[in-house]
Amino acid sequence: MQVSFIRPDIRQRYEQRPGMLSGEVEALKRATDNVPLVILDEVQRVPAIFDVVQDLIDRRIANFILSGSSARKIRRGPAVNLLPGRVITLHLDPLMQCEGGDETLENILLYGSLPAIYSESDNGNRELDLGSYATAYLEAEVRSEALVRNVGVFGRFLELAAAESGKIMNFHRVSQDLGVSHTTITSYFEILEDCLIIEKIDPITRAVTRKKLTKSQKYLFFDMGVRRLAAKEGPTLMSATKGFLLEQYVGIEIIRCLRLTAGAGRLRFWRDPDGPEVDWVIDTQGKYYPIEVKWTDSPTTRDIRHLRVFLDEYENASHGFVVCRTPRRIQLDERVTALPWRDIDRLVLDELPLPRPA
Repeated sequence: MQVSFIRPDIRQRYEQRPGMLSGEVEALKRATDNVPLVILDEVQRVPAIFDVVQDLIDRRIANFILSGSSARKIRRGPAVNLLPGRVITLHLDPLMQCEGGDETLENILLYGSLPAIYSESDNGNRELDLGSYATAYLEAEVRSEALVRNVGVFGRFLELAAAESGKIMNFHRVSQDLGVSHTTITSYFEILEDCLIIEKIDPITRAVTRKKLTKSQKYLFFDMGVRRLAAKEGPTLMSATKGFLLEQYVGIEIIRCLRLTAGAGRLRFWRDPDGPEVDWVIDTQGKYYPIEVKWTDSPTTRDIRHLRVFLDEYENASHGFVVCRTPRRIQLDERVTALPWRDIDRLVLDELPLPRPA
């Protein structure tokens, strides 16, 4: 049995009579003499349905898959039943590198990896679809649900947040640029997090010898194509930004891989405002794995200076990596390996000592 609350007529039926679902599921169980699987899509649109779902689960009447594009209304709604102890939370990401085939790096950075966009062969159609997605999401999740009072200001914030994706975020500067308060900017970022549009990346703030490590967060858009359209950037890769875009993509890909490791690791970064910085650090089981991202296809020891500093600083970091466009792996020194960007999934899922996906 599958019900999608995206359709207004269906949603209104269950909003008016949430208990109707119980009768439908019980009738289905009686007719099939089996415990049915019930799929409820866009479930955040009918929060009252969670009480019915809990009752059916507790009575072992049905099993459920509950899906939705935003957790905000559920998390922040008054007296919403979050089904404690009854649910397993999973995150459905866009396609990972190991799932996507042989798409070029340039196209991934331009158009991202949402399945419908990825499978479209015409780049013109990709551009139209991405534009529609970015606009529709703002309309559906912000205007129709009244998450913010001033949609115009939020629209400008969304463009700025997309353009600043992957950078150290300065909330004060953003609030000055938009002419709104610091607390409003904070709430806007919370909206994007709750709508699964951005990922917050925390820095490593403790060190043995360094006292001024950056404490502000970075934010990454969940998809490179959506980021570009939200930032209102055209379908051309600028030479000056290719390395930075690759850095963001590698960060997103690591996050997707780490979701498959039962929460054993998280993505962080490291930056000393007075000198060295490392793009990404996988923090897992008490160990650090620093990663630098370079656009080059011929990495040298000059590309690993900051990795060496990091490895010297932390006893729990024994090996680092440079992710770049090299066609094959290169051992740059005894503690640092360069690897092709297509190998990032293999590194995280197969080579690092993390729990393997089931």
